[in-house]
Amino acid sequence: MQAITATDRDAGVSGLLLTDRPYPHAAENDVVVRVHAAGFTRGELAWPGTWADRTGRDRTPSVPGHEVSGVVAELGYGTTGLTVGQRVFGLTDWTRDGSLAEYVAVEARNLAPLPADVDHTVAAALPISGLTAWQGLFDHARIVTGQTVLIHGAAGAVGSLAVQLAREAGTRVIGTGRSADRDTVLALGAHTFLDLDAGLPADAGEVDVVFDVIGGDVLDRSAGLVRAGGTLVSIAQPPTVRPEDGRALFFVVEPDRARLADLAQRVRDGRLRVRVGAVRPLTEAVAAFAPEQRVPGRTVIRIAED
Repeated sequence: MQAITATDRDAGVSGLLLTDRPYPHAAENDVVVRVHAAGFTRGELAWPGTWADRTGRDRTPSVPGHEVSGVVAELGYGTTGLTVGQRVFGLTDWTRDGSLAEYVAVEARNLAPLPADVDHTVAAALPISGLTAWQGLFDHARIVTGQTVLIHGAAGAVGSLAVQLAREAGTRVIGTGRSADRDTVLALGAHTFLDLDAGLPADAGEVDVVFDVIGGDVLDRSAGLVRAGGTLVSIAQPPTVRPEDGRALFFVVEPDRARLADLAQRVRDGRLRVRVGAVRPLTEAVAAFAPEQRVPGRTVIRIAED
């Protein structure tokens, strides 16, 4: 099969190649998925799991990409809950070969059934961003109706979904971003937009929750915007400044089959819009990793057609 492989930890994007790889082995409780569309995160070339397995042993050349949508091609021994030919989507393991390939082996529990009327390109852009937004807001910040939630990077992959979920939950949503993002963020449902090009104002008002995807100085200054007893959540880095009498935490997204199914249903119902930008073939996946190739919305790699 064809796959994108990462060959040199120090080479960055220039170390990515389109190569022939062996068909994956379905271990116990795995499925092999024929990949129709795949999502990736540009920063994953710096993640330890891209280069080493769970025991720390080098596993290059490795296949990047951790979001997959496709069809079950094979069941591993003992696998239940899914069937050959079924449409599925979800997360691949952080320390195994990923989804930028024609086939990928995935733990069955990391996948959810994909409804027939949700396109694979949309589904491939949903797992990391959707689960991150949900877990940050509800599992970690524990938002409730009537609170005020400030979401940094509100036009981005995670932020755009977080804005919609927080608005639906009955909170007052403040979205931040660059000036060019204003119309997008307000159209997603934010009540107020803050322009980070102008700096984060000290008088933005007390909020119950800040959900950060940026880190750095923005994260540090955000602690002062949280009311006493409130929560600061970041996926960029562990916060070093804590809100007064409140919580500050960092988390990494975890697979959740039931929540993936719920997110897909929200997409079907029109309650959640996934911002898909460019859709490119596998032959252009290496170029898509380059920073200068960024486009509004998620870039998705289309590998096979229905």
